[in-house]
Amino acid sequence: MNSSKAIVFTIVALLLGAGIGLAGSQGSAAFGELPLFAIAGIVIYLVHWLVFIPSWIYQTEHYFDLTGSITYLSALGTVAILHPALDARGLVLCLLIAIWAIRLGSFLFTRVKRAGGDSRFDPIKINFFRFLLTWTLSGTWVYVTMAAGLAAVSSADSIGLHAFFAAGLALWLAGFAFEVTADTQKTRFRADPANEGKFISSGLWSISRHPNYFGEIVLWIGIAVIAFPALSGWQFVTLISPVFVIFLLTRVSGINMLERAGKQRWGDNPDYQAYLDSTPALVPYVGKKGG
Repeated sequence: MNSSKAIVFTIVALLLGAGIGLAGSQGSAAFGELPLFAIAGIVIYLVHWLVFIPSWIYQTEHYFDLTGSITYLSALGTVAILHPALDARGLVLCLLIAIWAIRLGSFLFTRVKRAGGDSRFDPIKINFFRFLLTWTLSGTWVYVTMAAGLAAVSSADSIGLHAFFAAGLALWLAGFAFEVTADTQKTRFRADPANEGKFISSGLWSISRHPNYFGEIVLWIGIAVIAFPALSGWQFVTLISPVFVIFLLTRVSGINMLERAGKQRWGDNPDYQAYLDSTPALVPYVGKKGG
């Protein structure tokens, strides 16, 4: 991708963020003249761009994933502090998203520091506009991913807790446990010298080729379910959040990329071919196998 295309995609990413900002701001509590939902979006992009500056100067991607987590916390903290009457639903949503962001951010940061870098950034970070695009896309990813939860947290209306809350919380707990367990199993597998150059097919990885992504999708569906009763009007557009997560993890930067890398590395391995044929790509026990 050349610089011109990077600039165009950066503008598209910002327009998507602006669209979500407008929809989520309907019914949002305000600080002064600005809706809290919009203020959260401003915080998200500003944090990403501020960290981009030293990252470009020192040509490093080490703080990329950590910055994503920090922006989740910064946006939530800003809304929680400025909200005139944060209700129980909003408080729980803040807590759940914060727990997920801290856990995943620290996990990814530790992993990239241990590896010494992320080779995916090598051709990107040498081009200013491509690197800036990556950080801007990350800001949009944060804003859209948390949009439903953020809309409920920033809502001016207080809605009581009922069945949607219980169902969403159960989904979040199940998804979070699935994601953490999968990541832990893979980390331990890779830490064993006997597994050098091998692929993992044990534990949760025996029932899904990407159980960590399945867990992440389920927990964000849970966030959307908890948020749903607090939404109104254009805020329902923010329910695109879990759909966006599913699209990214299955079509953009998640499964497709890892599957290609896996086939390049183990494509001639009969055991890997058997694993592809017998294990669903995402949803345990169901879904398309192979390919």
